[in-house]
Amino acid sequence: MTPDRQTSIARVLLLFFAVMGLSWLSSLNFSEKISTNVADLIPTDERSPEISLLRSLADERQARVLLFALNAPASSAPSPDAAATLFAATLRQSPLFAEVALLRDTASHDALGRFIYERRLDLLLPTWLATQKKAYATTGRPASDYTAWLAQKTVQSLDAFLAQPEASAFQALVKSDPLLLVPTLAQQSQSLAPATSAATGQALVWARLSVSPLADEGQDPVFAVIDQALATVRLAHPGATLEWSGVNRFAADSKHRIRAELSWLNTLSLLAVLAIALLFVRQVWKALHLAPVILFSLLGGWVAVTLFFTHVHILVFVLGALLAGVAIDYGFYLYLQPPLRPGEPFREKLDRLLKPLLTSCLTTVIGFSFLLWSELPLIRQLGVFVSAGLLSALAAAILYFAQIKNPFLQARALSLPKTPTPASRRLVRALGLLALAVALTGPWFLKWHDDIHQLDVPNPALVANDQHLRTLFGDTEGRSIYITRADSLVAARDRLAAFQSWHDHAFPDAPLASAGLILPTEADYLAQPALLADLQDFEPRLRAALDQNGYTPDSFAPFFQAWRQHLSVLSTLSPQLSTSAYTSLGADLQARLTGPLGMLFFTGGKQVWFLSLADHLPAVQPPADLGTVGTDQLQTLNTLFTRYRASALRLSLCGLGLIGLSVFVLYGFRRGLRIFMIPSGACFFAFGLLGLTGHTLNLFHLLGAFLGVCLSHNYAIFSAENAGRGEPPPISIRLSALCTAASFGVLALSYIPVVAALGSTVALIVLTALVMVELEPLSRKN
Repeated sequence: MTPDRQTSIARVLLLFFAVMGLSWLSSLNFSEKISTNVADLIPTDERSPEISLLRSLADERQARVLLFALNAPASSAPSPDAAATLFAATLRQSPLFAEVALLRDTASHDALGRFIYERRLDLLLPTWLATQKKAYATTGRPASDYTAWLAQKTVQSLDAFLAQPEASAFQALVKSDPLLLVPTLAQQSQSLAPATSAATGQALVWARLSVSPLADEGQDPVFAVIDQALATVRLAHPGATLEWSGVNRFAADSKHRIRAELSWLNTLSLLAVLAIALLFVRQVWKALHLAPVILFSLLGGWVAVTLFFTHVHILVFVLGALLAGVAIDYGFYLYLQPPLRPGEPFREKLDRLLKPLLTSCLTTVIGFSFLLWSELPLIRQLGVFVSAGLLSALAAAILYFAQIKNPFLQARALSLPKTPTPASRRLVRALGLLALAVALTGPWFLKWHDDIHQLDVPNPALVANDQHLRTLFGDTEGRSIYITRADSLVAARDRLAAFQSWHDHAFPDAPLASAGLILPTEADYLAQPALLADLQDFEPRLRAALDQNGYTPDSFAPFFQAWRQHLSVLSTLSPQLSTSAYTSLGADLQARLTGPLGMLFFTGGKQVWFLSLADHLPAVQPPADLGTVGTDQLQTLNTLFTRYRASALRLSLCGLGLIGLSVFVLYGFRRGLRIFMIPSGACFFAFGLLGLTGHTLNLFHLLGAFLGVCLSHNYAIFSAENAGRGEPPPISIRLSALCTAASFGVLALSYIPVVAALGSTVALIVLTALVMVELEPLSRKN
């Protein structure tokens, strides 16, 4: 092939790849394609029931709640309640808000109370009947005594209740509810009631979005509506101020911070790589020929990962800054190799360099390909990004330098002794023994811990603001919140009953409060006809028991009338009692739960869940088969990432094992052992150093170690080629390693802890491998 034809073909191929890649990227909607949601780091098919529940709630009602506190100066008039009313009315005009409620407005609570009272026998009686029947069964008495026993027990419970000071609030209610169905529920559910007022000068407003807070339409457009509502309030109430919090504030802040970090990390990484290249080359302007290799590698990574994945987490692109240091390896190796003779064609130069180039690239790609079997989406996406980027870098380096007339960059060589002296040999061997001691002992001191907080850029101000507002709305420390979920109302209520039983046993001094307990289980609901059939003489028995204990039975006429009416209706409908009737009862209850109360019980489609509260600190999590998880889920996620770390370790070992096997096949046992020892030795030394210095490692340190071993594997292969010819390591290794260390060193500056962990680990392993490559020849005998 003539040089002109070679140049033309190379340029056409480069232009084609650039046009196709940029066209694909320009066609994407990046707001939909790129995610900043931490939940997207968890697999959609995660087998853990707890994580599946948490993930399903990420876009549901709980995540869409916004909390507002309007503040007015003490001297201002009218009160902040008027400002809050105007603020809420303005928010309601926007379709972005599904519900807006003033917490001082008790209309929804009153409506729910009336509904429960009017339907108390439908809602609460089935559970009461089942409970009494179980209690009687423990007495061992004959069935014929049941009605008399129940009448006496009912009056005894009434006596005990009326002796309590808080019974005064229920004096009027007791005459129509001597079974204490509603008073007992009210006492059990006190902790479920949200706050209705805050400190002086503040009015509380609760709102729920109609859109996901993690989507773009749930962030900036919502912020604009809130700003406009506050501006409207200030026209009528000058000096009014607003405090508010919601998931969308955290999501938007995280997105802006990560995008800013993505920009400066990639820019600084590129500048650091080019700065080192400029420092080591004689003709500075020629080093700019390395930039296209880096840019094409990044383009290939972006195209591949956006092509193969529906959604890509933004952390992939933050970590993608590492390609600037990796991709330049192939450019260095091609560009810095001098011709064997004047006028050597590029094709001949490529032929003698192609084996180490292909070996280093393909074996590294094979290793990264194992990450595609990871459970963690981020690791799979990173595997595709890096693999495609490396292949693109190699192809771009070959094509780009094929169209340059003189593809040789002369570097400034670092003066190292070509022939080792006995003193230098002893020094190098002593350093080797010290490094070996660190590599063998240090890893035993390693500590591992995965923390979900390390995946994000923290914003202490937002966290403090959120905690302050939640305190105003009644959230207090020392309380546990649980969510019970199932695919149907019947299954969810059964799970709640099982969870209540477990909770009562685990925390006997902290009863559970849940709106789901208003609703009976389906089994209790359908068992009513049989249970009431045993209570045909309950009314006269109860009248007699009341009279014996000093009560006037006729004063309970409202109850007896409701009891007879319920028996009559039930006798008519008993053949029609079914799951559909039970589901209808649940729907009637859920329809009365509006505003903040709607967070307690939700039914819709295949999502049914109940929220429960208990006055004790979060402790042991309930068994997975109960379908219940505490909302203090961070420890659960930490455990999940620990499991992913173990999975990543297995995949990394498989990938590295295949890389090592490939090296032994291509280079033989002796040369292959030398090649394999350099990256593995560097990795053990890095872990040993981190262990001896007391660092706590996580999943991303492990991932960084895998990347570092793959990178230092390239240097070992390139140096082995020169060692086979009796030559010192090529200058390209030095430049490649320093550029890689620089790009990963930039990642170590990241404010995101996991990114910093990955960057520092890779930089340490790469620098260690470089030292091994440079000093290994000095340890040999002449």
